[in-house]
Amino acid sequence: MKITIHVKPSAREEKIEKLSDSEYKISVREPTKEGRANWAIERVLAKYFGIPVSRVRIISGQTSRKKIVEII
Repeated sequence: MKITIHVKPSAREEKIEKLSDSEYKISVREPTKEGRANWAIERVLAKYFGIPVSRVRIISGQTSRKKIVEII
């Protein structure tokens, strides 16, 4: 499954808002430095879907706020 996410790094709290079946808005506490926000996105999505982190992969938008994520 591929989903599109809009990311808000350095937020006060971590949360996920479902905008449609394949589009989500995610807030994470970590800043964008050294890929820390990307790692946090993978971790938050894994927890949300109840799957291991290894099954979540960012396939597009590594340095952008809009990303495409594949969930295996």
